[in-house]
Amino acid sequence: MANTATNDSYDRIGVGYSRRRRADPRIESPITTALGDARSVVNVGAGSGSYEPSDRIVLAVEPSEEMASQRPPGAAPCIRANAERLPLADHSFDAAMGILTIHHWADPECGLRELARVGRRIVLLTYEPAIHWAFWLWQEYVPRAASLTSGNELPVEQVASIIGADRVETVLIPHDCSDGFGLAYWRRPQEYLDPEVRQCISGLARLSAKDVEPGLRRLRQDLDSGSWQERHRELLELDAIDGGLRLVVRESP
Repeated sequence: MANTATNDSYDRIGVGYSRRRRADPRIESPITTALGDARSVVNVGAGSGSYEPSDRIVLAVEPSEEMASQRPPGAAPCIRANAERLPLADHSFDAAMGILTIHHWADPECGLRELARVGRRIVLLTYEPAIHWAFWLWQEYVPRAASLTSGNELPVEQVASIIGADRVETVLIPHDCSDGFGLAYWRRPQEYLDPEVRQCISGLARLSAKDVEPGLRRLRQDLDSGSWQERHRELLELDAIDGGLRLVVRESP
């Protein structure tokens, strides 16, 4: 799930995405519902293909060679292009979708207008920056992460306005989420100590060691001492949280 701004970096950090970034059915369900009766779908910033429907005609758009190489056998055809300049005709697809990709685009507003141009229906999974960056990992251990993408993030309200969305839905993150994005391990903090897990979280993988390792040492110490568990004991009682994920849907132009 990448695009223009991080094409080169995803050729470097995208290794292993197909193992850790697997579609979670509880997140996939509202995406599938939002696609409605669309028979043809373009998936922009498609990455390794998570959340692509298998029962429709799909074209994937992905600029990173590394990410595209991890698409499974039988996956939809994939072309190299950026969201800001899609080589597709106006309204050539019943639906255009993008999953956790907008914040990687060099020009998110331009990319969103391109999606609105080529797809009659628009389905986007994105996040509300203010909620996302309030997460304990960033606030307490890796504050540097927010600065990497802040210039490319758009508030959900702005995303909805640009594409002319009909609705915005909150998508909860389950405690055992199988899609290893940044907040997926909110109740499994020990997972962030695993280098393979961090490699598949762009907010961590793109940081230098000096920006990450001191925080990870503190996290390990806090887990060993039990202070993390005490500080976040309310999280351990929850099955799902609102981590800022939002499904933004335009039914028709």
